[in-house]
Amino acid sequence: MIRRYATQLRALLMATDAAVAIAVVVFVSMLRFGQDWVGWWGDAVPQPELLVAAYAVAWVIVLTFNGLYRPRARWSLRSEAAAVFRATLTMALLTLSVLFVFRLPDVSRLYLLALFPTQAIATLGTRALLRLGFDWLRRRGYNTRYVLVVGAGPRGRAFAERLEDHAALGLRIAGFIDDDPAYADLPRGWPYLGPLKSLATVLHERVIDEVAICLPFTQWALIDAAAGVCEDEGKIVRIPMDVLDRTISTGRVEELDGIAVFSLVSGPDRALALAIKRAIDLAGGALGLVVLSPLLLACAVAIVLDDGWPVLFRQRRVGLHGRAFSVLKFRSMTRDAEARRPEIDDRNEVNGRAFKVTDDPRITRAGRWLRRTSIDELPQLWNVLRGEMSLVGPRPPLLDEVARYDIWHRRRLSMKPGITGLWQVRARRDPDFDRWVASDLEYIDRWSLWLDLWILARTLPAAFQGR
Repeated sequence: MIRRYATQLRALLMATDAAVAIAVVVFVSMLRFGQDWVGWWGDAVPQPELLVAAYAVAWVIVLTFNGLYRPRARWSLRSEAAAVFRATLTMALLTLSVLFVFRLPDVSRLYLLALFPTQAIATLGTRALLRLGFDWLRRRGYNTRYVLVVGAGPRGRAFAERLEDHAALGLRIAGFIDDDPAYADLPRGWPYLGPLKSLATVLHERVIDEVAICLPFTQWALIDAAAGVCEDEGKIVRIPMDVLDRTISTGRVEELDGIAVFSLVSGPDRALALAIKRAIDLAGGALGLVVLSPLLLACAVAIVLDDGWPVLFRQRRVGLHGRAFSVLKFRSMTRDAEARRPEIDDRNEVNGRAFKVTDDPRITRAGRWLRRTSIDELPQLWNVLRGEMSLVGPRPPLLDEVARYDIWHRRRLSMKPGITGLWQVRARRDPDFDRWVASDLEYIDRWSLWLDLWILARTLPAAFQGR
């Protein structure tokens, strides 16, 4: 299975099943022994908390051996129920064996008779609810990643069907490109987006997270060229292995329903570390909004007293793989700042595809202080909670800036934008745009949780010093 998504799905299911197992033990204990269930367990078993933890871990292991963490293209409640039933029988036999070996006769048999059916029902119900939740989110476009298929022949369509059949992975076919116009009429309502030469245009005009190259090996030159363009733009490239008949030194081989897939991954791809990064974003964003709420309120009052309403400024920016979103900032400029932009275009201090003026006449008195301390960026904690941004990452560019990017600049869009980043703490006043991008690409290539923590630790001193 495609590792990045299968790992995330598997980890979520394991954590949920373990939590449900602990909840079931507590629930059945309260039903069987009443309010004094904690004392009863303490009398019957030494260190009951360790026993409950061991039970949860054992339940996850038993589910694993029964194939309940293996993504399947066609899920059904009947097949899931059969697997959970087999796992429950295995868990019951395992538990009874442990009680016999360790001579624990005081454990209530009535309790055990209630525990295992409840465990099976709770596990099956929770998994069904999770799948319904996934479907609800997918239908509304949340956590969906879009795949462009290069090659609309039988191989490309078969690969696309396999991807979309695994709905839990959240992969959706954005369309196909192929030089044969006969493929313009495609199944499932998939759009035909043009010939192969339109690859770069499609990548620029649409939200594309991954590219599946399904051309025949006889077109190796086109495969190689397409893979190069996609890697330059930071896209993950998937190539079914039946296309390849030679050894390639980079990338890795993954599996999708028995088909070997060669993957060229640009940027961070450690699923567990990325999940931890998102958890840090959620915790940091929520904690920041709560702890800094007095400061945020004071800033809002200062803006209103200085220049009136509105307090917040919303601007369309470009995020992960070209997704547009509205970034939030404290308003630091006059209300007609956008209309006055042409007056100062010739004062741009940045050499490249960005705009910056140090002594911008549109900045208000309160805004000058907000910008000097970077406090105007704090409302973006809300963007972090929404999943549009991260605490650390490349800064989100404007739409018109991205339209003028060179191809190598676009790879900075392959990671979620951040409130702070490597170039902000290293050389924020550097006027050369290419060096900004080089810092962002260095961050993407070197990314780790430790690097994020190092940047966060450097951000506060840099902000207080006006850097």
